[in-house]
Amino acid sequence: MKPFNLLVVGAFLMLTGCGSQSVATPAATPSPRVTPSPSPSPIRVLVFSKTAAYRHASIPAAVAAIEQLGAEHGYLVDATEDASAFTDANLARYRAVVFLLTTGDVLDAGQQAAFERFIWAGGGFAGVHSASDTEYGWSWYGQLVGAYFKRHPVPQPAVVHIEDPGHPSTRSLPASWKRTDEWYDFRTNPRGTVHVLATVDESTYSGGGMGRDHPIAWCHAFDGGQSWYTAMGHATESYADPSFLSHLEGGIESVARISPGC
Repeated sequence: MKPFNLLVVGAFLMLTGCGSQSVATPAATPSPRVTPSPSPSPIRVLVFSKTAAYRHASIPAAVAAIEQLGAEHGYLVDATEDASAFTDANLARYRAVVFLLTTGDVLDAGQQAAFERFIWAGGGFAGVHSASDTEYGWSWYGQLVGAYFKRHPVPQPAVVHIEDPGHPSTRSLPASWKRTDEWYDFRTNPRGTVHVLATVDESTYSGGGMGRDHPIAWCHAFDGGQSWYTAMGHATESYADPSFLSHLEGGIESVARISPGC
C-alpha cells in the first residue's frame, strides 16, 4: 500500500475537526461609562467699595483682608468699585454682597433695582462702617442696613458690650470688648427693627450722642434676604486685628448662609 500523502491527511483532519482547534477568545466586556459628578459651585462673595463722598484710606487693607478671609474659609471673593456689576445676571453668581466702606450715591436706578431683586431672591448683604453713610435717597437701602449714619466724634478707645454671644460675628469676642474705632451715632435707633448683636458703652468714651442704648452691630432678615451691619472698621489697623477680623468673617458667613444668621 502506498503511504498516505501527508497533505491529504492534513486536509482531512481539518475538515473532520480531528486536528488541534483554536479556542475563540470571548470579546472583552466594555467597562461601564462613568460620568463624573459635577463639582459643587463655589460660594462667591462680591465686595463693593465704591465711594462718592468721603473715602477711607483703609479700603485697600479692608479689601485685602476679606480676600484673605475667603481664601482661609473656602469661598471666592470678587472685589470691585464698578457699579455696572449690579445686574441681575452678574449678581446671580453671588451668595452675598459686602458694601465695604462705601459712601454717597453709588448706584443708579437700574442698579438699585437689580440689587433689590437680588435680596428678594434670598441674597445676603453685609455692611461695614460707612455703608450706613451711603444712598440716603434710597429708603429701601436704609431699611436694609437698619439705620443711617448721623455723626461721630474723633476715633478713640471704647468698650463694646456683646448682646448676642451666639451669633457667628460675636461668638469669639469677649463679653466686654475694648477697641479703638470711630463710633457712629445714627439718625434713628435701629432696635426694634433689627436684632442687636453689640452696643457701645458711651460712658467709656467722649462725644457719644445716643445715650444708654447705642447699638453698634446688628442683623435682621429683610425682604427675602439676610442683612448684617457693623459700624466698626474705620481704620486700617482694624483689618489686621484678629478679633475684628473674626467679627467681620462671622458677619459675612451669616449672610452668605455658610453659618446660621439671624
